[in-house]
Amino acid sequence: MTDVILLLGTTASGKSAAAMALAPRLNAEIVSVDSMQVYRHMDIGTAKPTAADRAAVTHHLIDVVDPSESMSVARFVQMADAAIADIRSRGRSALVVGGTPLYLMGLMYGLFDGPSADPGLREALRQRAENEGVAALHAELRKIDPDAADRIHINDYKRIERAIEVFRLTGRPLSAQQVQWTAQQLRYPAAIVGISREKEDASRRINARVRQMIEEGLVSEVERVSRAFNLSEQARQALGYAEILRHLAGEVSLEDAVEEIKIHTRQFAKHQRTWYRKFPQTRWIPVPAGEIGPGVIESLMDPIRQA
Repeated sequence: MTDVILLLGTTASGKSAAAMALAPRLNAEIVSVDSMQVYRHMDIGTAKPTAADRAAVTHHLIDVVDPSESMSVARFVQMADAAIADIRSRGRSALVVGGTPLYLMGLMYGLFDGPSADPGLREALRQRAENEGVAALHAELRKIDPDAADRIHINDYKRIERAIEVFRLTGRPLSAQQVQWTAQQLRYPAAIVGISREKEDASRRINARVRQMIEEGLVSEVERVSRAFNLSEQARQALGYAEILRHLAGEVSLEDAVEEIKIHTRQFAKHQRTWYRKFPQTRWIPVPAGEIGPGVIESLMDPIRQA
């Protein structure tokens, strides 16, 4: 059995619960591949593992930077590589749980070596985003690189900016330059398993999670964190936080903000499913409606044992 296991699943699919059940059986520690769980204090909106879960199973790459900091793919991969090396040095397995697509791709296939950032171009794009909204830039991206637009969330300014920048500097779509990700060998030979749900069930679970986050105090959390920190662009665009920040600014009602979170989260799940196709070796395990049960865990264990 390999000492690196990758567990895939869309947001709210139950992969965190599955990871908690798998980890003791695999003598594993969990490596979170989530671009927002890296932020301290952003707990409710990122659906972080509970304190009890983190006490029961060691988790890595959670609460490693403040919300005022940016986390690049390169920085994340460096930290994840160090965590996996540490885990393996102690004779344990690394259960990599994802997650954020670009972070997964960087970790498992390597970083995309594109052109250096152009400060002038980025400033012009930021001005457009402020004046016309991020959606206008996403619309431009759809014209020049529809494949990238399908994969990048409409609120994900940082990656929209980068995709437009790459196109303007090279004349080639970012998606065409990322074909290396389908050709390269994995950086970590791994058993790759995934949990899949019917889309209607997945949507119900997303809606329920958003309601739960509001009940647990998401609005207060966003207000508290935004007062305590000068939020980085990345942190401001986090699902749930971006919409609640608009509500706190008086731009939308709380009811409308909640509906936007549901819609954007379902769109993000669709993006995740698109990206996960770049892991064709994944053994997908269908999950019936409801919580993850022992039968699903056993079905996940079978291909892991065989790897």
